[in-house]
Amino acid sequence: MLFRPASRASLVTASLAALAVFGLGACDSGPREETKAAGSPGPSVIAPGAPGEANRTLSAQDAEEQRADDDSPNSADLAYARMMIRHHAQALRMTGLVPDRAESARVEALAERIAAAQGPEIAAMRGWLKTQGRPEREPGGGHDHATMPGMATEAQLKKLRAARGKAFDRLFLTLMITHHEGAITMATDVKGQGNNIRVEEMADDVVAQQTSEITRMRQML
Repeated sequence: MLFRPASRASLVTASLAALAVFGLGACDSGPREETKAAGSPGPSVIAPGAPGEANRTLSAQDAEEQRADDDSPNSADLAYARMMIRHHAQALRMTGLVPDRAESARVEALAERIAAAQGPEIAAMRGWLKTQGRPEREPGGGHDHATMPGMATEAQLKKLRAARGKAFDRLFLTLMITHHEGAITMATDVKGQGNNIRVEEMADDVVAQQTSEITRMRQML
């Protein structure tokens, strides 16, 4: 008996059939793997507690839901509001010296803008603390405000009060640039460490406003 080789069409048909069987098997294994992955728990997350409360361990899903629903202020939020009130208050003391001492009309206009922005910001932070039922000053003494970033020393303020004309303008701008840089550092820190959305919004305002003013003051030196 003679054996004739299979035709090209037959070989192609057989190959396609084999691939179809393999493909069905592969598709069948996929959902089981996806179901297994979907059912596996994600990593746990340590959630910082509110002031005076212990930290908690949450699942990744619970932590995400809590971030969306709970913006209770933590210790970083409260410290920021309390410190920034004092920080802004010193800026207002410095701008209050400008009308009787500055020579440059641009410095006078700048000081007016700083005062117009930071006065209401102080009121907003005081109002926020009040709505949270928290005192403006931390119980037990709290933070040493003289060590906050950018704060002028009493010796520097004394020198500023004694200066007049161009000497005053230059010293005022130099001290205020440093003061603004310190405020931006504090605002950036609370954006990474705080939990309250209103505090984050106030910090964003500080960063935007004072970054712009730093640029303007450097051009005036």
